[in-house]
Parts: sequence; structure tokens; C-alpha cells
Amino acid sequence: MEQVFTISVIISTYNRPDALTAVVEACFRQDDASYEIIIADDGSTHNTLACVQALRARSPVPLRHVWQEDLGFRLARVRNLGIQDARGDYLIFLDGDCVPQPDFVSQHRKLAQHGHMVSGSRILLSEQLTARVLAGQVDVNRLTLADKLRLRAGGHLNKILQLLARWPDVGRARRQFSWRRIKGCNLAMWRADLDRINGFDESFRGWGYEDSDIVLRLFNAGVMRKDGAFATEVLHLWHPESQRDQASSNRELVVRRIADKTIRAAQGLQA
Repeated sequence: MEQVFTISVIISTYNRPDALTAVVEACFRQDDASYEIIIADDGSTHNTLACVQALRARSPVPLRHVWQEDLGFRLARVRNLGIQDARGDYLIFLDGDCVPQPDFVSQHRKLAQHGHMVSGSRILLSEQLTARVLAGQVDVNRLTLADKLRLRAGGHLNKILQLLARWPDVGRARRQFSWRRIKGCNLAMWRADLDRINGFDESFRGWGYEDSDIVLRLFNAGVMRKDGAFATEVLHLWHPESQRDQASSNRELVVRRIADKTIRAAQGLQA
């Protein structure tokens, strides 16, 4: 039986309105319409604002926009702004360059279970295929089997089986913390659990490991992680590698929190 609860999809973005448009338009084509969209904007310029206004005008579901000043990479903080604006019981975090499949929301709804969170999966697109998607030449959610096989053979998709099969909710829960397969571009969790751990930790600076940190702190609070592979895949549009100057120090902070079993964010939803 389908679970009845409200869902908020929080899409983080920064100065990439073409990719954001592709992602949100794919959200509009979901087979589950009982959700809302919150665009969490980490300081984009007016081009993104105009994009959001155009999307809102044709959105079949509630769509809102939260924005913060551009003071560098502050993904944790803008996600917290999205959480504060959200009205859902269950929150799905999606990056603004990750195109969801038509059953993305409904698959997350099927996997939602109290006492658990879900780390979803992604399929990487090549630079060439990404350019064609953003130019409107390819709709990645209307590919035939032959299209998928041809793109995989040409190296334009890094995997294909996850596009061809769906696994039931069996054997997905992990009973201990693992770094493997944590993808901040596709995470889902209960709002009540986020409140309990004080949301994302805004003390993380620069790229990296704020997603591992929140998964760890949820685990320390007794929330187990489910693997969303073969159910929740998103199609990750190509982009250049982000600067990772502070990635090692961010990882060291997570390692310390494994040892001291930290639960609440030092700087999060509540001061």
C-alpha cells in the first residue's frame, strides 16, 4: 500500500539555469504528484531567478525559491534554508544538475521507512551527451533500450543496468556506517530526524563531506541507511570538477565524529 505523507524535493543550485531547467522539468513529469519543490539557491545571479520564475509559472506542484548571498560554497547552509521552508514530512535532496527519472519521487516514497534514510544513486553522463541534453536534442527519460545500449557502448553513460531494472525494498538497510555510495546529490530522510540532529552542519567550509557528515550523524542518532540503487537513480549532467581545497579537513572532521559519536550539527537549523 502506498504510504500517505507529504514530500518536499529540495533542489540545490548555483548559476546553472540550463541544468536546473532540465532537472525541474523532469520533476514536472513525475508519476507521483503529491510533493512540492523548493529550489535552494547558493547565491546565483538574476539569470537563475528568471529561470525559477518561468518554471514556477508552469509548475504543476507548489514551487518556491530560497536564496542566500554568494559568499562562497555554502551548500549546507542553503540546504538548511530549504529545510526551514519545507512543508513536507519527508525531504528528498536533489542537486540541480541531476535529472530524475519519472518514478523518482514514487520510488523514494516506496523506500521511505521510519528509522531509516535513503542514499540514492546516480548515473554519470558524458560531456557530449550533457551538451545534447541541455540543447534539447536528447530527452534522457525517453530513451529506448537501443538508445541506452548505444550510449553505454559509446561511453556516454557510465552504467546502464540501473536504467533497466528495479529492485524491491529487500536487503537495502545497512546496520553500520559506511563511506561507500553516499551521494549528496540524491538523499532522502524524515524531517523529524533532521530536526533531531540539527540539520546540515554549516561549519563545513568548501566542497566535500557535508553529505557524509549528515549520514554519520543520523546513524549516530539511530537512523539506519538504505541503499537506493536500482530504484532512485538520477542522471548526473557533466560539469568540471569542483575545487576541493578543504576536502581533506572536512573528511577529518567526519572521522572525529565517528569516534565521538556526534549527533547534532555544531551550526545547523538552530543556533
